[in-house]
This record gives sequence, structure tokens and C-alpha cells, in this order.
Amino acid sequence: MTVGRRVRFEEVDSLGIVWHGHYSSYFDDARTPLGDAYGMGYLDFLDNRVVTPIRKLHVDYLKPLSYPENASIEALLHFSEAARIDYEFIVRGGDGDISATGYTVQMILDLERRPLIVPPPFLAAIREKWKRGKLVANLNAEESQTMLTERVRVP
Repeated sequence: MTVGRRVRFEEVDSLGIVWHGHYSSYFDDARTPLGDAYGMGYLDFLDNRVVTPIRKLHVDYLKPLSYPENASIEALLHFSEAARIDYEFIVRGGDGDISATGYTVQMILDLERRPLIVPPPFLAAIREKWKRGKLVANLNAEESQTMLTERVRVP
């Protein structure tokens, strides 16, 4: 799924480029609607009595964004047999060039903060739908307008 956004003045540093620490927030701008669209958003996990903290965050900075540049952030979900969630991200500037790439790994914990060994049943069911080609995004009109593309794939 790809979402668009404009770089805000508060996000740039004294060099006039986006401060490196904001890219994780940009990733979340795309990760959140992607998860929500497939029934695996933050609240879906909580409703199923599990939480998904970030275990690993990696960013490669390739070309800086600047104010007030338009950017797009693409999020890709890589399904795994393990009890984890793997996302990949591609940030593009207004010229279409890749500004940054990265990925996150989220653990799945029960509400007592103990790691799960296997995915919770609701996530396993989503993964099985995806394997059978039956996974369909649930988007409302507002989400459909802000979304440019949508992809879910395996590494």
C-alpha cells in the first residue's frame, strides 16, 4: 500500500532536509493503513489479546527529502510462518526517486508480554487466506482516495 504525504516544516533540520529520525514515523504512515486494511492493525491485535512491539527497525537513507516536498511511502507485508510481522518500506520523493528504504520486524507477545511461538489464530487465518489468494483489503472511501497502490507479497 502506498500513501502520500507532504514534508512538514517541523520535520526538517538546519540543513533543510528531513531529520533522519522522522523516517520511522513515515513508515508508520503506511504500515498503519496496510495493517488496518487486512484486519491486522494495532487494535485488531489488541482485540485478540496480543501486542506487536517493534523488535527491529532498519533504514537506508539514499536521497534526502526537503520541505515542502511531496513524498510517497510504500509498505509491503512479508508473511512468515513465525510469530512475527515483517514489513518493508520504500519512501519516494516528489520526483519519484527513492529517498529511503527500510524494514521493521514486530514480535507478537501475549498481554503478559510473553513471546508467542506460533502466530495467534486470527493472524494464521489471515495468512491462510493470503496463501489461497483470497485475502481482500477492507478499505473505506477515504482510505481508497489516499492509497496509490497496494501489494502484499512474500520475500
